[in-house]
Amino acid sequence: MSSTNSVNVKAHILGFPRIGAQRELKFAVEKFWRGEISEGELSQVGQTLRRRHWAWQAEAGLDFVTVGDFAWYDQILNTAALLGAIPARFGFDAKRLSLPQYFELARGNTEQFAMEMTKYFDTNYHYLVPEISSKTTFDGGVEWFFHEIEDAITQGHAVKAVLPGPLTFLWLSKCKQDGYNKLDLLPSIVAAYTRIINKLAALGVAHLQLDEPILALQLPAEWVAALEPTYRTLCEQGVKIVLATYFDSVTEHAPLLAKLPLAGLHIDAVRAPEQLLSFAAQWPSNKVLSLGVIDGRNIWAADLVKVLGQIKPVHAQLGASLWIAPSCSLLHTPVDLAQEEKLDAELKSWLAFAKQKLAELSVLKRGLNGGDITAELTLNADAQHARRTSKRIHNPAVAARLAALAPSADQRWADFATRQAAQRKRFNLPVLPTTTIGSFPQTKEIRAARAAFKKGDLSLEQYEAAMKAEIALVVKKQDELGIDVPVHGEAERNDMVEYFGEQLAGFAFTQFGWVQSYGSRCVKPPVLFGDVSRPSAMTVAWSSYAQSLTNKPMKGMLTGPVTILQWSFVRDDQPRSVTCDQIALAIRDEVVDLEEAGIGIIQIDEPAFREGLPLKQADWSKYLDWAGRAFRISASGVANDTQIHTHMCYSEFNDILPAIAAMDADVITIETSRSDMDLLEAFAGKNGDAFIYPNEIGPGVYDIHSPRVPQVNEMLRLIAKALEVVPAERLWINPDCGLKTRGWPETEAALANMLEATKTARAAISEGRQLIVDSAKIPTESHGACACH
Repeated sequence: MSSTNSVNVKAHILGFPRIGAQRELKFAVEKFWRGEISEGELSQVGQTLRRRHWAWQAEAGLDFVTVGDFAWYDQILNTAALLGAIPARFGFDAKRLSLPQYFELARGNTEQFAMEMTKYFDTNYHYLVPEISSKTTFDGGVEWFFHEIEDAITQGHAVKAVLPGPLTFLWLSKCKQDGYNKLDLLPSIVAAYTRIINKLAALGVAHLQLDEPILALQLPAEWVAALEPTYRTLCEQGVKIVLATYFDSVTEHAPLLAKLPLAGLHIDAVRAPEQLLSFAAQWPSNKVLSLGVIDGRNIWAADLVKVLGQIKPVHAQLGASLWIAPSCSLLHTPVDLAQEEKLDAELKSWLAFAKQKLAELSVLKRGLNGGDITAELTLNADAQHARRTSKRIHNPAVAARLAALAPSADQRWADFATRQAAQRKRFNLPVLPTTTIGSFPQTKEIRAARAAFKKGDLSLEQYEAAMKAEIALVVKKQDELGIDVPVHGEAERNDMVEYFGEQLAGFAFTQFGWVQSYGSRCVKPPVLFGDVSRPSAMTVAWSSYAQSLTNKPMKGMLTGPVTILQWSFVRDDQPRSVTCDQIALAIRDEVVDLEEAGIGIIQIDEPAFREGLPLKQADWSKYLDWAGRAFRISASGVANDTQIHTHMCYSEFNDILPAIAAMDADVITIETSRSDMDLLEAFAGKNGDAFIYPNEIGPGVYDIHSPRVPQVNEMLRLIAKALEVVPAERLWINPDCGLKTRGWPETEAALANMLEATKTARAAISEGRQLIVDSAKIPTESHGACACH
């Protein structure tokens, strides 16, 4: 049972990973989707996981267990279902929403496309975007939230409930009505939260954590002004409200937050440590200040001596009004380090997964409350010292190479016009050249061969032979289709980041370090623990083999430095910009080797470039400077007639287009089919901006996230729209993204239609006539997350 008798510092968490240490939730949900288990069996898995995670929190001595962080698919979707704000287009009764219907909202059905999905702030977690309009009501929906609270209480726990705050829920929602102000719905959503709070009070819940991470953004004034009336109403309902902020500083709102009748406030002292003392100096002594001092987004063990040094001055001032916690929900970390049997003891001693972070909180709480933690601090200090001084982390040769890097190392030899002329002479491609984004279907045979090789059931020679057979198949099919710039298909790659990390110095890999990306989709980020270098070539042999099979220019495929950085657990002992430069030099070496091997077209993917933007726009320029420079370092070691491509996933590019242009890739491919090519207008200065993207562009002409095969006329219409804003001599034709998640029949059919549409468009261009296409209605909504990752 959780203790609530502490007269001093309390400890809690904002949320816990829900997938399970062995991804039990993922596998159960997918079995339910396939009809292999019943709803009752799925519900039992969820309850077992929740109870296990509550027990871990109680055993660690936390003062509350956090309830409401569990979701079958996504916590924002859960909140929409709780409020009754589900898309009307599905025709579901919100108060009687079934679990199968809940999953239809997330995944779509034969009649309706799925709810749109996008990334949660600057994380790699994807949430489902609520759909709202003036007709949206918040009259209540499913009761799952309350059932979980009742269950936790019956288990003997002191409960702190958690929900996304009403302002954040509205901010993250998508208005399906032009010209409608989302804030006009605030009174009705506040009334709905009021009803929820009253029900929590009736259940005996003392504390409710409402997450308002939008306060870390540079909010419009009307949204800031809405904070006070919203929380004055909610704080009058008989449950103590703890408002949680995270991911950046909220110092600018400190006076306003201090005035609100909150029971407490949580701030992120890991991402924004500078706000700690600022808040402590002005925070009312009768209100809780929760300090997020354990990193909720990374896996490094906390330096407990350092953290105690940060906390003690605040503790001396606030006493029992001080709580400690991770910086944000532990959703973004793997579950349990204890099961990592293949990591060596030294590296393991440097890490802490979610369960280990509970133990860190326990040590800090006991120390602040007068307990003897000498042994724990000594062990932690020894590990911290070993990490700081380890030769595994610090490679003088890498530092020397960075220091010797010439200022011009991030610049191509000539401007784009000169390079474009050289590349056209070398490759002699037709107008509207066709290509794909890189990956082809990862079939069960490919996955089986990879698994057998890892188990030792296949020799290296047998595995390489199997992969070469797959590459030969991919090249043959592209030649038969008539694709102008083929790719080798990436059969040998398990993941676009992990594959490179496995071959670069400075990376380590876990067995069970899974985190949820969206729904049942989990990823296992590499652990980037030390200085990065490239011991040997990583892709040259595969690309060279593929090139030997065709007379067409084979496109080499690499993952860019920013994306490798963003999709890894990155070391926290030096600036991210320095680590990114190290990765960039390693990729640069690979680019140069590919060129020397005769690969004249090289794609350096950067799908995560935009997601690295800081939350506050005032901080963007610094990030864009070093991120753009890292990409250019990776790409600028080649001759003028070597063509550099990059790919970026669906995103809002308008506000950073100059920075994207400054990357100076010869060709950029982007996801545009889901926006019906509207996104492309930003690149052509059609959105009221004088900026026009100067280099060549490959807007996606069909959505690879859906198994649906688009017809020729549909893609032709998108090509016509693209030609309205981009000259034919700068336009490429390609799918939206990689094809690894698709099957071969749909892939071949879609690509054949893409090539047919391209032939028709080329004929119109050669004859000097406008390309006119009969209007065809196609889905333009999101069907899922990008296949890149």
